[in-house]
Amino acid sequence: MINVGLLLIRLVIGVLFIGHGAQKLFGWFDGYGIKGTGGWFESIGIKPGVTMAVMAGLAELIGGILFALGLLTPLAGILIAGTMVMAIIKVHAVNGLWATQNGYEFNLTLLVVAIGVALIGPGQFAIDYFLF
Repeated sequence: MINVGLLLIRLVIGVLFIGHGAQKLFGWFDGYGIKGTGGWFESIGIKPGVTMAVMAGLAELIGGILFALGLLTPLAGILIAGTMVMAIIKVHAVNGLWATQNGYEFNLTLLVVAIGVALIGPGQFAIDYFLF
């Protein structure tokens, strides 16, 4: 059952990060695309905005794909955790912990899940299981 649990965690978190990356990079799923996200990044002090939007979008998209597949899981965890650290520092920390106040509660949860899975491994239903 542990392997099924890890698969569920990886798929849900991975697919959500794929979606967030696609929002930033392509404007899919009601996202703002590179220019819109880059403009917002600039407005909150992340510069150069477009470059950072591309980097964040790629980290989320690639991290999400790798995480969902259980491929290079430690790298996937680092990519996901890195984007969450930046979201906490640049957007949510000033609002405190609780998500009801736009705080960092949810970002911290995603960060810990990504690191936790990276540390314990993706389980048997993962590409890493067959490669390593």
